Parts: sequence; structure tokens; C-alpha cells
Amino acid sequence: MKYRSKEEFDQANMFGTGPANTVCFEHISGQSYMNLLATPEQTPAFVANLTFEPGCRNNWHVHHADEGGGHILLCTAGEGWYQEEGKPAVALSEGSAVVVPIGVKHWHGARADSWFSHIVVDLPGVNKDNEWLEPVSDQEYQAL
Repeated sequence: MKYRSKEEFDQANMFGTGPANTVCFEHISGQSYMNLLATPEQTPAFVANLTFEPGCRNNWHVHHADEGGGHILLCTAGEGWYQEEGKPAVALSEGSAVVVPIGVKHWHGARADSWFSHIVVDLPGVNKDNEWLEPVSDQEYQAL
């Protein structure tokens, strides 16, 4: 379901918007928010609810690990996009799930006309690292 109004979206965003995302804000076009649900101190996985305002998306990036790792995205409110390099973008909506494998260049974020929220589960791994790359251009994004 699309949410153009922040007030309407907040009612559907059951895991909470949280404060402005200051962890990786320099790798995001637009405003995002992060509500921590579990940290590595509490569990082997990092779990957070990430919220994107309409049009917000992260840069292309790759998750690396020598062993294990990767991400799972569980879409909880609104509508968004996920795209792997060389493949068409996939529309995401409430209930969608994406497994992001290690070594795959990708990006994700909100549709231009909807707030979007997903839980990210950062899976445990050995020597994990995120490689942040170029922004998704306005031309690429507007073509969706």
C-alpha cells in the first residue's frame, strides 16, 4: 500500500520509524530513519527497521564476507524498490522479502510516491564489510 502522508504511514509502520539514520547517511539520497530492534551485543544478527521518505534510496553497494553474512529485507510498510546490478528493479510492498547475497551489487529504497519501511537482518559472518559505491542516479531512478 502506498503512503504519501507521513501520518498515515506512521500508523502502519508497526516497528517504528526511529531517529534520523546517522549510521550511513552519507550513502543515501534523501532522508532515512533507523529504529534498532536488536544489536550484535544482544544477538548474533543486527536487526533494524529502516524507513525511507518518498524518493529516498541508498547508493549501490556490495556486502562482503569471508564466511556467512548477507542481508534479509522484510518489507513492513509502504512501497519500495530493490535492484541488483544488470537486472530489472523489483517492486517491494508490505510482506515482500528479499535475500541479499554476499558479493551482489544492489540498492534499495522507497518509491517516489510512497514512504517505505523494511526490517534489515544483517546476518552473522566472518570479516564482513560493506562497500559503498556510486549513488543511484536520478535518471536511473526516474526510469522505474
